[in-house]
Amino acid sequence: SYKDERRKHRPDQSDTVKIIMDVPLLALLITVLTTLGTAQPRDDVTQRFDCYPEKFNSPLSESDCTARGCVWAEAHNPREPDCIYGNNYGYAMVDGSMVDTDSGFRVRLTRMDNLPPRYPESPDVTEVTLDVEMLSNSMLRFKFYDAGSTRYEVPVPLNRPAASAPNPAYEVALVNETNKPFGIRVTRKSTGTVLWDSSVGGFTFSDQFLQISTLLPSRYVYGFGESEHDAFRHRMDYRTWGMFSRDQPPGPPGGDGTPPNLYGVHPYYMCVEDDGNAHSVLLLNSNAMDVTLQPEPALTYRTVGGVLDFYMFLGPSPEEVTQQYTQLIGRPFMPPYWSLGFQLCRYGYNSLARMREIYDRNRQYNIPQDIQYGDIDYMERQIDFTIDQQNFQGMNDWVQSIRNDGAYYITILDPFISANETDYLPYTRGTDNDVWIKDGDSTDQILFGKVWPYLPNMTIPPDTPWDDLVGNYAAHAAFPDFFLNATQQWWIDEVQTFYNEQLQFDGLWIDMNEPANFIEGKIDGCGNNQWDQAPYKPRFYGARLADKTICMNSRNGGTEHYNTHSLYGWSHSGPSQRAMRQVTGNRSVVISRSTYPGSGQYVGHWLGDNSSKWPHLYMSIIGMLEFNLFGIPYIGADICGFFDDATPEMCQRWMQLGAFYPFSRNHNGKGHRDQDPAAWGGQIAAASRSVLLTRYRLLPYLYTLFHQAHTTGSTVVRPVMHEFIEDRVTWTVDRQFLWGPALLISPVLDEGALDVTAYVPKTRWYDYYTGKELPETGRTVIWDCDMNCIPLHLRGGYVIPTQEPANTTVFSRRNSLGLLVALDTDGTAGGSLFWDDGDSIDTYENDRYRMLTFTVDKGVLSIKVDHDTYSPIPELHFATIKVMGSKGVPTDVTVDGTKMAAADIKTTEGVENMWYLEDLTLTMNLDHTISWPVPSDTSGAATPKSMDVLLFTLITAALLLMFKQ
Repeated sequence: SYKDERRKHRPDQSDTVKIIMDVPLLALLITVLTTLGTAQPRDDVTQRFDCYPEKFNSPLSESDCTARGCVWAEAHNPREPDCIYGNNYGYAMVDGSMVDTDSGFRVRLTRMDNLPPRYPESPDVTEVTLDVEMLSNSMLRFKFYDAGSTRYEVPVPLNRPAASAPNPAYEVALVNETNKPFGIRVTRKSTGTVLWDSSVGGFTFSDQFLQISTLLPSRYVYGFGESEHDAFRHRMDYRTWGMFSRDQPPGPPGGDGTPPNLYGVHPYYMCVEDDGNAHSVLLLNSNAMDVTLQPEPALTYRTVGGVLDFYMFLGPSPEEVTQQYTQLIGRPFMPPYWSLGFQLCRYGYNSLARMREIYDRNRQYNIPQDIQYGDIDYMERQIDFTIDQQNFQGMNDWVQSIRNDGAYYITILDPFISANETDYLPYTRGTDNDVWIKDGDSTDQILFGKVWPYLPNMTIPPDTPWDDLVGNYAAHAAFPDFFLNATQQWWIDEVQTFYNEQLQFDGLWIDMNEPANFIEGKIDGCGNNQWDQAPYKPRFYGARLADKTICMNSRNGGTEHYNTHSLYGWSHSGPSQRAMRQVTGNRSVVISRSTYPGSGQYVGHWLGDNSSKWPHLYMSIIGMLEFNLFGIPYIGADICGFFDDATPEMCQRWMQLGAFYPFSRNHNGKGHRDQDPAAWGGQIAAASRSVLLTRYRLLPYLYTLFHQAHTTGSTVVRPVMHEFIEDRVTWTVDRQFLWGPALLISPVLDEGALDVTAYVPKTRWYDYYTGKELPETGRTVIWDCDMNCIPLHLRGGYVIPTQEPANTTVFSRRNSLGLLVALDTDGTAGGSLFWDDGDSIDTYENDRYRMLTFTVDKGVLSIKVDHDTYSPIPELHFATIKVMGSKGVPTDVTVDGTKMAAADIKTTEGVENMWYLEDLTLTMNLDHTISWPVPSDTSGAATPKSMDVLLFTLITAALLLMFKQ
């Protein structure tokens, strides 16, 4: 029951709340401090765009600067550049060159006179073409390219609107003033806000170095990945973020201050303008790049190839921005229902017996678990498509046996194939079909690196140093070229053969697909060529581009790997999804480490090899928020951390947080202490079970959110500001998050903490466990929160579907349903439920689903079946309905015209304006009506306190007088 769940979880927070600050005052102070704080640029700092970024941590002379055609202006801040662009650096528009196109116009630009070459080895393009395309009222494209030569362009398919914009929300102006650099300026029509203005100088378009800078309308910038950011909102302090997919665990900046570039690449940001409107920008470029954010506010892109192909999305709300972006790059895939259950994995089970032991002990503690994983230690010498017959003999039989528990199994496969085996058919068949990336120094030869597979017939001494392990025991590995149709079919066939002959798994985990390489480049090293010795190396880890990956001149996708490197994970993802759907006949799920815009159509993602450190709890929230912006909502971090040993307190808090990751998996690394819930026993196992049962109860709501993401592109884990953009305080909230619009999650993230500092936006909120309304909103509060607590709050105005939980979704999906009705101040609420068989492919597209809507108005709850082309067997029914925020407790409730006995209208002692019904049998396939009388005052909400209004008025007046003086 609801009361039992409350008692297990935590004390009633509404009795332990402490008010910190009222929202009007807090919002006003934030606005004032943002205006007056150190981020405000000084006159001598304005438009300091760095002309010598490669010297970020090295001495630079004035002569070096002026030789490049730039201006030497010594900075006052160590982060600021000394060598900056002047007004004479860039391009000018060719007179009379503008011509109309079907969806916009085209102009030609010529490089300004007397500029020295940026890099002598990278010829400057004298004439650049700019195409402006008004794709829709809210989508704009502008592309800079060399019409005189073919350059690499990203092959990711895009869903571009068929017709041009009849009434665009933007205006595009070309800034072309005498003796000043050309720029493009984009303005939001409705407000006059300038969203993009690149007339600041520094525009460069050479063969292997492209740069463009733009002013921004505000400092509220989010996105760019994949990196470990220390806040959701970017710091505009000349911080530079590199983007080039890399086998790199999350961590702090290196010794020279360079932040690590991680597994995927997402050159995409969202900006919230000062008035609360939002827009976003995608740079569709896959070459190595970096982006610098600075105080003007402004940003600078630098990339080493391709074209500058920008897409802008006008929103105007943050959620609409995300929907427009995913409309272009592809909507997220619809995960199977079972993939929303809890998942367990570790690298280092080392034997089937150990894997079974850990699985069984979690069953003994009744830990809900849908999915068991196998990491690379199940393989023979870590070779794809093999099973270690000594330590994992009987693997498939055991995998089939856990299906009786309602469990599923996901296996790992890496994208490199051992080349040192005898009669290893995946390599033989791959070679016969010419599927491998080729050596750029000898293009008819396969490129070989070294990764996980070990040589045959070798005994590896314990504690062998890493360099010796790779040098003496690692096999030669070939890398599939997934851009080739033959390779895609080879991969699908190999997955099918492995499934048919050795292991019937349910999902696929594709790792190391940056692609990773344990040596630099290839077996005999990279040659001396323009790709591996590019004139500019963006600011990210590694002395050379080939560090921890393959040579840049390798032939991949019909071009150099220099162009396609950051697309490798994307190219691996589509064939992997097709493989799993073919071999299982069902929707399945694929988890990929490396991603790029568009990957969300095929795969989910985890946030990589994190560590058992307290800051990584907080940073996992930032990562989830960012990947929802990127169109990859099936996202989560390794619960309790991959590297290092978790502590009991940390793991318990992380299990509470991780229960609300969309992709909820506890996973740790080889050699570290066990951290599965049952490993801790006692309190931690009980707390893990309790919070996971809450997750499972809420899965119908989460599944519906994924349906909405799949069909409309909305976020699943949602930044608080997406729902409360009018409240500027929410623009920096990143220690809390929402599931959709209606469930606020405020976890404990700090060691030793027994309370939570949280911001509660101004609306009606109800404690999930008790149904009690929060007495204070629009404020920052502190809730007492013991070790069994994670605060959850329901937003007024919403109806959330629930289901009685079980230890797997196979069984929970058969249980009765419920509704949590959280009324707003008008006494209204709404919600929906998407339901299908949870596993078939494209049920929505193939019209095999049920859709229900729930509305409450004037004391009438309507359950309506809007679409019904799928019927679960057995048919489900609603058994519980809980109403929060009514005016008092009604004594007269009717259900489908039948009056309920007074004793059947339940309440909870100490909780006002909340009541619930139990033991109902309202079948899911029929419409239903529940009604109750509503007094004339339906809100049940307290009116604003006059003292609050007076305090706000006085403070506002005082601040205005101070500024006037």
